[in-house]
Amino acid sequence: MSETRLIEISPVTRVEGHGKVTIHLDANNQVDEARLHIVEFRGFERFIRGRLLWEVPVIVQRLCGICPVSHHLAAAKAMDQIVGVDVLPPTAEKMRRLMHYGQVMQSHVLHFFHLSAPDLLFGFGAPAERRNIFEVIRENPELGLRAVLMRKFGQEIIEATAGKKIHGTGAIPGGINRNLDIATRDRLLGQVDQMLDWAQDALAIARNYVQDHSAMVADFGTFPSTHMALVREGDGALDLYHGRMRALNCAGAPIFDMLDYCDYHKVLVEDVRSWSYMKFPFIKELGPENGWYRVGPLARMNTASFIDTPLANAAHGALRAFSGGMNHSTLANHWARMIEVVHCVEKIRELLHDPDLQGTDLVAKGERRFEGIGVIEAPRGNLIHHYKVDEHDQVTFCNLIVSTTHNNEGMNRAVKDVAVKHLSGQPKITEGMLNHVEVAIRAYDPCLSCATHALGQMPLQVEIYDADARLIDRAGQCL
Repeated sequence: MSETRLIEISPVTRVEGHGKVTIHLDANNQVDEARLHIVEFRGFERFIRGRLLWEVPVIVQRLCGICPVSHHLAAAKAMDQIVGVDVLPPTAEKMRRLMHYGQVMQSHVLHFFHLSAPDLLFGFGAPAERRNIFEVIRENPELGLRAVLMRKFGQEIIEATAGKKIHGTGAIPGGINRNLDIATRDRLLGQVDQMLDWAQDALAIARNYVQDHSAMVADFGTFPSTHMALVREGDGALDLYHGRMRALNCAGAPIFDMLDYCDYHKVLVEDVRSWSYMKFPFIKELGPENGWYRVGPLARMNTASFIDTPLANAAHGALRAFSGGMNHSTLANHWARMIEVVHCVEKIRELLHDPDLQGTDLVAKGERRFEGIGVIEAPRGNLIHHYKVDEHDQVTFCNLIVSTTHNNEGMNRAVKDVAVKHLSGQPKITEGMLNHVEVAIRAYDPCLSCATHALGQMPLQVEIYDADARLIDRAGQCL
């Protein structure tokens, strides 16, 4: 048996949640295998069972402190179906949309400036002590200030619509529990034009980076794949809150289109691997080998026919023109992410001028059902919440397919691609080389906490120690 060497990146830094990468080198220092491992377990699909249906939109937010609104709204949309509501009152839908645009904006800004900008501004191989937001602020105080204030604005939108900046309660089964008062609206309107100017400047940074480094971007974790997202029913426009499912193959041809998302289980299958707590979904008709796909900002740019706000639509056209159609470059996610920030601010401005936000018809009622599915485009991509409840309003079934889970295979392929290109044959592996692998992961903006669920039993060992640190008892299985 040939000698192999193991390199471990643990933990992966500047991502939400805990993960590690293992890289196996053969005797000739060639990368034999590289994998992203999710090493934490959060069993929301299991312990949500037995909870009452109106508790669910609040509880599931605890999956994440970065994108709680996405889970809040996906669960609320599922519960809308269970309470028999197919069409929300205009005030309720527009308040939810405003909440969601604020969430996507602040999450994208956080990722781009705080997590990825140190790599893009200083270089992937820059000293580790320089690759952080504090050095970004030191190097460019104005840019750092904008990053903070843009995220603050997004969080203020969330607070105005959900009641709190993190883990709010605004969306309830069948509607919303508040409208937007005039004073808050005017305060937010006073900031929105500045936010739009800054969003366009941030878009220019991301666009110029991809264009100025086009050769590197084209060769960095790049491979053809299927892309999947929600699009608006009828015209295929980008719609982050609601729509139908579209999947296009690497050439841009449809695999399925305008699919009712309540039928997601007819086209998607979730696979498991022994080395990760994160599942591996694939498109059923293509099978596990060829049916994997990617979601997220770049997938949305690839699948959307157009964007219904003018500045973002022009930027969408520029991205498509640059790539000549479908774009498969992992690092182009940054460009796509900033296009969505511009779109979100444009939609926020549009909604703040809408008098429906001051309406008083907040909740609808309908005929009780026992199953509901809510799907939304979270910042990181498509998010599916599926629930069943019994006659006592208690949840009996929960299945979550989160954005990072959809991207699992894509992230693993990006990890291996970058590891092979930057580590194979190197006589000495440096920290800067390893950061190249992390850069590929960060481009997906993974939320590893959201994505860690397991199928079947989790191997777990519980040990009890006394005050003197002596082992008293042990039960369960070792990890």
